[in-house]
Amino acid sequence: MTASGRQDGFPAGGTEVSPEQRIPEWSGDRVATPALDEDLPGIDPVELADEDLIREMQSLHRTRLDTLRHATDSALANHLRRTADLETEYLARHPGREVDPSRLRDV
Repeated sequence: MTASGRQDGFPAGGTEVSPEQRIPEWSGDRVATPALDEDLPGIDPVELADEDLIREMQSLHRTRLDTLRHATDSALANHLRRTADLETEYLARHPGREVDPSRLRDV
């Protein structure tokens, strides 16, 4: 390891470039919406049946780490956008979703 304690070339101490700075498609706290004429992969989440929506989210969560670690910046931006779109639709459909009490930090 280097003196900084990191092997990726970034200095230690939190001065490395953030994902927001590395991904040009990222704007502030969410991925920027691409131009309407761009061909986006995937079916609009609003059009998916509940079963298909869950299946799509499971697929994205299953591939999340590999995408974060190894995909191109544009692929990561697309992954983030698709995940946000699907999860937003899920929450819109299930605003009163069941919360598992064992997952709460405050008891």
